[in-house]
Amino acid sequence: MADDDEPGLPRHSALTALERKLLDQAKEARQREEQLLPAWLRKTEGEHHWQMSVGVVVAIGLQLALPVRLMLGPPYLLPIAEAAILLVLVAANPGRVVRRSAGIRLCALVLLGVLSASNATSAGLLVHEIVGGSSTSGARLLLEGVYIWLTNVIAFGLWYWEFDRGGPVQRAHGLRKHPDLLFPQMQQPEVAPPEWEPVFFDYLYTSFTNATAFSPTDTMPLSRWAKVMFLIQSAISLVTVALVISRAVNIFRGGS
Repeated sequence: MADDDEPGLPRHSALTALERKLLDQAKEARQREEQLLPAWLRKTEGEHHWQMSVGVVVAIGLQLALPVRLMLGPPYLLPIAEAAILLVLVAANPGRVVRRSAGIRLCALVLLGVLSASNATSAGLLVHEIVGGSSTSGARLLLEGVYIWLTNVIAFGLWYWEFDRGGPVQRAHGLRKHPDLLFPQMQQPEVAPPEWEPVFFDYLYTSFTNATAFSPTDTMPLSRWAKVMFLIQSAISLVTVALVISRAVNIFRGGS
């Protein structure tokens, strides 16, 4: 009976060559598929650490600019702790945010918790002074309110950045498909460069617009946790702005 294999080529060798060819074709197909996917859906190099670091440094500076009466604990205790945790995070990911570790994630969450708790305390003390009829000048009251409001914007921007699709590391590795925050570039990829993906500044901008409009603007919260965070931020911003401005105007007019 005639052999169907090529002359001089063993049957197992022919199968091995065919398997290699099929594997190469499958690998090429996967590469083409990844190239067609937008950057925010596939594995990328990850974003640089400097935007987040600058945001935290600015927030620490705003906290230090507040008077002692609006601070939680000794004046320099929490800012120093926040700066120390930031240094640990930068040392863990000195270039791009790509390294995954439970310890690193815990440090990031502690930093956000301390920053948010400190600013929430300052906001509460400021509201208490306003309701109680503070004798502070209107200009000073407005300035303190601006410091707290801006710190709140940065803090929520950090929360959005840290939790959207599992955080910056999981976004860089393309591990989660469904977004928690829907940016316009995700809905209309043709209006953005092929390599676009959200970075810290996009989350900071989202936080700023939510704090000024008291509602989502161009970026929509999809998951329940994101909606809760948007709701809390809007409520805090509304109370802070309304009370500070009304009290400052009253002081400027010579009221009590």
